[in-house]
Amino acid sequence: MNNEHQPLLNRITINPEQCGGRPCIRGTRLRVSDILELLAAGAPLEEIIEDYSIEKEDILAALQYAARQTDHAILKVA
Repeated sequence: MNNEHQPLLNRITINPEQCGGRPCIRGTRLRVSDILELLAAGAPLEEIIEDYSIEKEDILAALQYAARQTDHAILKVA
């Protein structure tokens, strides 16, 4: 893991008693998946920030977290 992104990733928390243990923005019940879905639907960053009282870095953290989750090799079985 590249340490330069660690401060962003520190914004993501996982608590088994909050949102079913899904990754959330720290101090909120806003899931990483919620942010990703809003972005995929075309919601502007500024609107997400205002509507959910979060910071731009929280959105960047969600994107970084998602990128880390998809960064694995796919092995082809013959």
